[in-house]
Order: sequence, then structure tokens, then C-alpha cells
Amino acid sequence: MLEKALRLYTPSLGEKPLADFLADKCDDLSFDDIRIDEVGNLIASKGSGLPRILLCGHMDTVPGKIKVRKEGDWLYGRGASDAKAPLMAMLFAAASIQNNSGTVIFVGAVDEEGNATGIKNLVKSKLDIDYAVFGEPSGIKQVTIAYKGRIAINLKINVGNSSHASAPWLSKNAIEESLIFTTELKKVLESGQENKKKGMLLTATVTEIKGGTSHNVTPKECDVIMDIRIPVDMNCKMIEEKISTLVQEISKKRKVEAFHSILDETEPFEASHNSPLVRAFTLGVMDVEHSRPTLIRKTGTGDMNVIGNQLNIPVVTYGPGDPHASHTIDEKVSIDEYLRGIEVLKKTLQHLKRLHDRAK
Repeated sequence: MLEKALRLYTPSLGEKPLADFLADKCDDLSFDDIRIDEVGNLIASKGSGLPRILLCGHMDTVPGKIKVRKEGDWLYGRGASDAKAPLMAMLFAAASIQNNSGTVIFVGAVDEEGNATGIKNLVKSKLDIDYAVFGEPSGIKQVTIAYKGRIAINLKINVGNSSHASAPWLSKNAIEESLIFTTELKKVLESGQENKKKGMLLTATVTEIKGGTSHNVTPKECDVIMDIRIPVDMNCKMIEEKISTLVQEISKKRKVEAFHSILDETEPFEASHNSPLVRAFTLGVMDVEHSRPTLIRKTGTGDMNVIGNQLNIPVVTYGPGDPHASHTIDEKVSIDEYLRGIEVLKKTLQHLKRLHDRAK
């Protein structure tokens, strides 16, 4: 089943083949209320009664095809780790739920690698759920309880004039000024973090740059995109205020026009470490792996941030696969780990039902 899912090429907003495939499989596995919503999310439910648990994986992958093949214990393909193995593991775990053992809402979401269209639409639909689990590769002995937030900014520099490249002293160079701006922004935003672990670091990274009109003309304008990741002890507002002040100060000092706009904003999120959901995962991993899982903070940003901040319920991210294999040119997943991941999720759902009933 995982191999079939990998053979479907599903870059962001091209997920329909996998949504249709999952809809058929959910029907085969006796799910209820199977539908594809207006943005393309696949939604189905299984079981009945409380608790109501969202199991949400994403169907999209980053662009780029990888030949699907098996080599020993490894299954290769785009999305093998991020995140079709976690998605399919959730499907089979959800299929094991019986009536009166709780209700699982299984979702294959669209556009997680893009602008989170799928999860944002789910939030708007006002889901009635008690817990949420998001499918991302963590390795089956690790449970992700925190993700950083993210601000993406577009910085536009205009130096007012251009000149022939043979006389560069006649005007300022917008690309060179952009370098000065971004270097200063990075330096100030990342300062004072010498003793912090990676999961608690604020990082500011230039990811795109566009400037210049000809090989022999100094550029008058330049656009730079910066990706800023925000740890859980900060928030977007405080970082945005700092960016705004810095851009104004550098602009005044350099005597060039500079404007910035916010392209994306997602608040950081950290789950409660002792919720019934985290305890259920601890027991589920111990049942299958015979050791306690590690609770980890990831340096990325995920759909968990959106649901966790909006609904204020216990949320974690979990799934088979190596996160460092994500987006690589030879993405792969261990078949054995994938199958054990299904068992961990099944056990976790059983424990969560018991712990939820006890907490009532």
C-alpha cells in the first residue's frame, strides 16, 4: 500500500490522485463519512464514542521524482519519509478502531509543504476533537512535542538610481545593500543565544534573492526573502516589531529606501508534556519497542502549530521515518520501522481510550 502511494506523484496542490486512492482504501477498510472537501483534503472516520482523535497526515510532497524501488529493508521514493509512511501508518492504525473504542477522524491533508491550505481549511470547519496527532517522520522512538514558529519576510531595497557597471561609484548597488541589510538583521536577531540548544534557537536565513536587470548595469532594486524560525519562548509579534525597527534604522543609516512585508506567519507551539496523549504514546512505544520514547523539539514548523494554537487541545507529531531523509534526492524509509510504527499507533489509540475515560 505504501509503495502504491509512493508511485503517485503528488507535489503540493497536485494531491488528487492520492486523495482518490485513499478514498477507495477507506471504503475497503469500512470507514464512514468518506469525503474530499472543497480544498482537496481526504476526510474519513472510524469507530464511535469518545474520545474523538484526529489522525492527520499530509498527501503532498516537495517537487522532484525519485524512482520507487525496494532495496533490502529500504523503500525509496519521493515522500517515503515525508510523509507518506506516517500517513499510511495512520490509515492502518485508524482502521483497527472498533465501535465504542473512540472515534478516529483520519485526514489526508493538502499543501502542507506549501501554504498549509489543507490544515487552515480544517481549522475553519471547527472540528470537534479531543486530541490530534500529525504524521511526520520522527523515528518511532521519538515523539515531537514542539515546533518552532515561522515568519517569512520579503525585503525590498531601492537605491534610487543605477549606473554603468564600469563606473559603479556613481550609484549605490541594491544587491550589495541587501547583503548589508540581511547580514545586520541576522546578526541582531540571532544575538545572545550562545548557550541555547538548536531546538530553542531563533534562526534567520536568506532563502531567495532577485535583483538586477543586465550584466553591465548596477541594480537599482533588489528583493530578498528571509525565513525566520521562532522558538517556543518567543512569539511572532515581538520578532516582527524587532524586524520593523531594524529595517527603519538600517534604512536611515544607509540612506536607501527599504520596505518589508510579511509573507507567512505561524506561531510556535509546544504541547503539554504530561497530557493523556503523550502518556498514551509513551506506553504505545514501550509496548512495541520496549523502551521509553524521547520527547523532542523540532527546528521546523508544521501543521501541529496551527491546530495546537487554535484549538488548545493535546497535540503531538509522530511517525516512522528519518526526518533527515526528508526532501533529499534519495528519500527512503525502513520497511520494518514503518510496520512497527503502525503497531505503535494502534497501541497508542488503545491506551488513549483508557486514559481518557479515566480522566473524565
